Amino acid sequence: MNREDFPILKEELIYFDNGATTLKPQCVIDAAVDYETRYTANAHRGEYQNSLLVDEKIDQARKEIAKFIHASSEREIIFTESATKSLNQIIFGFFKGVLKKGDHVLLTKAEHASNVLPWFELADELNLVIDYIPLDEHLHVTLEQVKEVIQKDTKVISIAQISNVIGDERPVEEIISYAHQLGIYVIVDGAQSVPHKKVDVKKMDADFFVFSLHKMCGPTGVGILYGKEEHLYKMRPTCFGGGMNLSFTSDRKRIYTSIPTRFEAGTLNISGIIASFEAVSYLEKIGMDQIETYEKELKMYALSRLQEVPHIKIYNPDTDSPIISFNIEGIFAQDLAIYLDRYHICVRAGNHCAKILIDEIGIKNTCRMSLYFYNTKEEIDQLITALKNPNILEESLSVN
Repeated sequence: MNREDFPILKEELIYFDNGATTLKPQCVIDAAVDYETRYTANAHRGEYQNSLLVDEKIDQARKEIAKFIHASSEREIIFTESATKSLNQIIFGFFKGVLKKGDHVLLTKAEHASNVLPWFELADELNLVIDYIPLDEHLHVTLEQVKEVIQKDTKVISIAQISNVIGDERPVEEIISYAHQLGIYVIVDGAQSVPHKKVDVKKMDADFFVFSLHKMCGPTGVGILYGKEEHLYKMRPTCFGGGMNLSFTSDRKRIYTSIPTRFEAGTLNISGIIASFEAVSYLEKIGMDQIETYEKELKMYALSRLQEVPHIKIYNPDTDSPIISFNIEGIFAQDLAIYLDRYHICVRAGNHCAKILIDEIGIKNTCRMSLYFYNTKEEIDQLITALKNPNILEESLSVN
């Protein structure tokens, strides 16, 4: 689907690492180059034509992203460098001022490091209690399991909508509805969901929601922090400097700008934000429903073909997301990934920044293939041919 839009696919490349970052269509590349070559200027700092054009382009991107996730207003959209930076801003800018000693925070052991380590740091600082929602026999999260571990001091649930290794889609709307009845905040990590399906943050009712543009055909270096407007007014910036203040004097009096620019100190990734508008528009033109339907079909085909591979272990055979984590008996995950690279097949190997998932699946490293709409059944067939190579064990052992 739309493969002709991606210049890198003209090379001999089979790219199955879309959960890490996606390829970029020509329209996104062109938008970034156009800024760098035709109207380079800083934002919110000039009264001349190019600078005003940059301001207009950033505002345009903010509005388009707000529309894409159905935010109530573009004021609820904050540009950061990454989903990681967004989570850190939320955790240290909002919850550091809300939580107190003994408060209870719920995560899962399948969360990305970006949704674990900041909580560990804040827990050490404020003496919080961190607990984990248990996963069921399929390694999924259910509302019933959330209810089991909620305590009277539970103040926050922070989870991914779709986990990045197991690929299970959590029932976030149900979880949020139940949590809000108890006065519990919910943060949702949408890094693996927004690129693949329609997301409506207003309907979901998440307090905060984060994602990254580079996982959805956009450039690296652009993250999105969505927050309900009433929460953003209470959130404190964690980065201070130019662009986020109206005035300051030598006696330490200062006035900061209103949301969202209060949280956008310094020079933003301007070319990236401008190109992000093109990425979102591009996905909208294809249609998120069409993308989701095609990816589910592709995932089912991949699972059926992978079953043919001798000695394969698939860790998430019953999830809808386009993520498949697997190993082949007797072959170290990284060695298998290097072996596949000989065939120009790109998969991710390792713990995928989910290091405590080992407590649930009993193994540290896996290979992960993550599909996107430009992948094809023919590419999957080539992967299967490489995996069914009768000499795979010997060739994988010789990769180093």
